[in-house]
Amino acid sequence: MRLVVSTTTRDTAQQLAKILVEERLAACVNIIPKLTSVYIWEGKLQEDEEALLLVKTTSAGVERLCTRLRELHSYDVPEIITLNVNKNEGNPDYLRWVAEQVASG
Repeated sequence: MRLVVSTTTRDTAQQLAKILVEERLAACVNIIPKLTSVYIWEGKLQEDEEALLLVKTTSAGVERLCTRLRELHSYDVPEIITLNVNKNEGNPDYLRWVAEQVASG
């Protein structure tokens, strides 16, 4: 299972990533440090630089991970989108490693 999470800066993304991995809510977090988001918020067109996190976890760990992200995140409505990875899709050794990392927390 992967989650996509946007945040304000690379520093914030790194802080979140470290907490999620240290707490064994995620096996790994990739950070894409600089992207531009265009959206409407509170009726106004916004354009902001953000950082993006790709968070690797298990299906069983998603609920705990999402709860923790909502506690830690600075946004009122954080982007937390899950992307399901079928166990038959992808490298079985990698998927097993992800499950071992999250399960051990």
